[in-house]
Amino acid sequence: MTSKIAGHLLVECLLAQGVTHAFGVPGESYLAVLDGLHIYRDQLTFVTCRQEGGAAFMAEAQGKLTGRPGICFVTRGPGATNASIGVHTAFQDSTPMILFVGDVASDTRDREAFQEMDYTHFFGPSTKGMAKRVERVDDPERLPEYVARAFATAMNGRPGPVVLVLPEDMLTRPVKAQALARVEPVQAWSDPGALRTLRDMLLAARKPLVIAGGGGWTPQSAQALQRFAENWQLPVTNAFRFQDTFDNHHSLYAGDVGIGIGPALAQRVRDADLIVAIGPRLGEMTTGGYTLLQAPKTRQKLVHIHASAEELNRVYQADLAINATMNAAARSLEVLSAPTELPWADWTQAAHADYLNNLTPQTLPGDIDMPAIVATLQKHLPADAVLTNGAGNFASWMHRFYKHHGLVKGHKTQLAPTVGAMGYGVPAGIAANLLTGRLAFTIAGDGDFLMNGQELATAVQHGGKSIIVLLNNGMYGTIRMHQEREYPEHVAGSKLQNPDFAALAGAYGYVGVRIEHTEAFEPSLLAALARPQGTLIEVMLDPEVISTRGTLSAITQAALNRQVVT
Repeated sequence: MTSKIAGHLLVECLLAQGVTHAFGVPGESYLAVLDGLHIYRDQLTFVTCRQEGGAAFMAEAQGKLTGRPGICFVTRGPGATNASIGVHTAFQDSTPMILFVGDVASDTRDREAFQEMDYTHFFGPSTKGMAKRVERVDDPERLPEYVARAFATAMNGRPGPVVLVLPEDMLTRPVKAQALARVEPVQAWSDPGALRTLRDMLLAARKPLVIAGGGGWTPQSAQALQRFAENWQLPVTNAFRFQDTFDNHHSLYAGDVGIGIGPALAQRVRDADLIVAIGPRLGEMTTGGYTLLQAPKTRQKLVHIHASAEELNRVYQADLAINATMNAAARSLEVLSAPTELPWADWTQAAHADYLNNLTPQTLPGDIDMPAIVATLQKHLPADAVLTNGAGNFASWMHRFYKHHGLVKGHKTQLAPTVGAMGYGVPAGIAANLLTGRLAFTIAGDGDFLMNGQELATAVQHGGKSIIVLLNNGMYGTIRMHQEREYPEHVAGSKLQNPDFAALAGAYGYVGVRIEHTEAFEPSLLAALARPQGTLIEVMLDPEVISTRGTLSAITQAALNRQVVT
């Protein structure tokens, strides 16, 4: 049998798992892998990124889009630490991902060699860590075993990231091993007895509410969820930044439960007598800081369905915990027989009416009408467009006013970090376009964009296109909002002196446009949709417009009034 080196075998292992794209920044510690990527360049595209954080975000987006692990390659030390933001995002967002780290040679290990670090301690697999598993491959003949296990770990149970460390001398050694077969995730089915209990709990309820989200959803499971909701006429909400899990146009849709939740929906969560949480881990953002659903025991009856047994009863003591993957759970629920008459018809209709009422905007100052801009996006973006964003108040405009058809129509359409990582939207949008060919739209803030805006160069180099709407208000808006709320008129660290973003986009090879009035947005968007290259539309937003519901001055005045009362 002809031998080959381990770096080439690693690429063959990825091909056996169906990988078509890998993202990364090249490093001397994994030159043998780069050589393998050159050999198999017609089968696997290596997307050369400009910074490891952007590369890791692209891989995380890949995992969200495909349901299989996104792949990222980085070098040791600084490369790995830069990439850690994407690993942490994948962990908290329950996204399958594998980070390959080229490491120091085995004969220099434990001497604090150049850029050496302890990856197990840094990425630390635990409930508070960044990865589900961290392993070092010292024997090249076992490389197929480690890669297959990484795929299985990343996809099974609660999906998440795995880190594989690759000593550079191991990658150059000859091997006879062969790639193992493609790994498929295991389906955990709902216990029939638990399903009967769930049916009894539904029959006893008067104000039930579904919260759907988390990782592991497919178009098939989303469609089964819709049939379950229709059979039982249940109001359905989506968990924080999983707004494409249930069709926002559906008459049973009640809104998203997350940051900036509509006041009526927040009250409805509190008033519910039964919460059926399908998929989300019920983190801080979805639970309103653990107040809408009080931890560890909720006021409402709680049914928690999750793919990971370790996640169930970890934070919330559920009245009924069901360990099932989303495909299996939704298919079990859709055949759960419902009675001909249900007592919560008015409750369900009112929940949808609350959602529609929440789409009515407040009047805010300035020459830019953000609800009108979102309406223009809704009018012209195709239904299968992938919408991405990072972290900041700017994202709330899309969260509140944009309606996703989402997975039920066959496509994942929202890529957003539940971990709240800034800088995610630009690289995620580029990755989405390169992977799917679909239109990628990104909304960004000025501070958010500058964290990974350099990846526009990656898009241009690899023939990618995205449309970016950048809201420029000259500050880290979310932090400024909190400053005014807690320490009114004490501004420190949140002001920004920005570049000419339109000119900067042009320097990278995008078309840059700046608008200062709402009327200029639609023609700019139509032009962006028509042109072959990517476009950045800089929108000059009045700093007063700090959120979808109020102004910065109003927040400041309310805080000052509280101080006077105190």
